Amino acid sequence: MAFLSVFPRRPVVSVLQLEGIIQPGGRVRTTGLSDATLAPMIEKAFRKGKPAAVALKINSPGGSPVQSSLISARIRRLADERNIPVYAFVEDLAASGGYWIASAADEIYVDPNSILGSIGVIYASFGFHELLKRSGIERRVHTAGTDKSLLDPFLPENPDHVERLKGIQEQMHAEFIDHVRTRRGERLNGDSLFTGRFWTGRTAVELGLADGIGHLVPKLKELHGRKVRFRHYNRRRQLLGSVGIRFADSLLDALEDRFIWARFGQ
Repeated sequence: MAFLSVFPRRPVVSVLQLEGIIQPGGRVRTTGLSDATLAPMIEKAFRKGKPAAVALKINSPGGSPVQSSLISARIRRLADERNIPVYAFVEDLAASGGYWIASAADEIYVDPNSILGSIGVIYASFGFHELLKRSGIERRVHTAGTDKSLLDPFLPENPDHVERLKGIQEQMHAEFIDHVRTRRGERLNGDSLFTGRFWTGRTAVELGLADGIGHLVPKLKELHGRKVRFRHYNRRRQLLGSVGIRFADSLLDALEDRFIWARFGQ
């Protein structure tokens, strides 16, 4: 044992792959991120042995603000408890909730062509009431509570309901802004950071949304030595019992994912 102690252990970096839409964990999906599904691998990445650092490989257009907050809070709690530095490496995209999670890291590195930002809150729907009217279809809804049918897509848009929605969005937006300001502090540099705009990697660095241009392996070798080892953690995909259900679920996921990713030209 004394002989072995002469040779120092090679540093290990835990690498968390965070790719996909961020959504509540209750819905069974073949892709996507939620605190419930990520919790086991995040906990293991921080607790297995004594990693020199934890790296987040992020590729996400965002999604649920609650899940983004929960995932980010879990990462920060473990990093602070175990005194482990966290580095985020943005691949194609860290927008909206994806950037919320990225900003949980101590430092953020990007590719020059990565997309970052979109610090805002969005709600999207459709209005079908004219289509129902032309089709001779009568919509019947009975509620207990005057606001129970808030933003019903089969009813004409109600200005009071829209105003109420905007109030909720403003509260969520304020929480998002507070999180980014708390994490990035004086590194932020710009007047339009919180308008929902997004930028490429180099501009994001200039604005203080990221710390530099860099890719995971060479950057971590620079920080922790060329002999650093990497321990990768990926989310396990859930299996569904029926092939038909699995196919339908995958198709719906693909359509939804394609729509969200397309907002950022991906």
